[in-house]
Amino acid sequence: MRESNIMSLKRTILYALCAIPIACALALSACSGGPAVAKDGDTVKVLYVGTYDNSSVFDSSELHGGDPLQFTIGGGQMISGFEQAVIGMTVNETKEIHIPSDDAYGPYYDSLVVIVDWSSFEEGYIPEVGEKITMQNSIGQTYQGTVINTSEEGVTVDFNHPLAGMDLNFEITLVEIVSAD
Repeated sequence: MRESNIMSLKRTILYALCAIPIACALALSACSGGPAVAKDGDTVKVLYVGTYDNSSVFDSSELHGGDPLQFTIGGGQMISGFEQAVIGMTVNETKEIHIPSDDAYGPYYDSLVVIVDWSSFEEGYIPEVGEKITMQNSIGQTYQGTVINTSEEGVTVDFNHPLAGMDLNFEITLVEIVSAD
């Protein structure tokens, strides 16, 4: 075999050997289906800003030190509309959503504003308006409420969730998919 043919054969073999890892890498990336997508059962970390319809902020990651919020999708830790919004997101994706009150913390019920008799409190204790208090019913269930008034009659406590009856907006950025189910 002539020397030029040998060099050409060596070059062909070298190109083929170099092309195989590249082709394998391309094939593997095509088979992986692209970036990971958040799904039900995944534990994720998100940054968020929650606003009312008038654009005022009621909660955000920044208000909690700037750390991402971690939760498991479908674990019931978040309102369902928030969890559903994260499903299908990829890392570093940002999404804006609107959640009507019925899908957030539910409607506001006037029946959950009650006057609690002073005898239910320790003697001498006077709760302040705006204070969060926890009360227990006769069968041991506990409820958290907000004091909205005090009078001779008793302490008026609102046992609605503070965001009940409000439509909510969120800007959510998926920071990390920590683990899959």
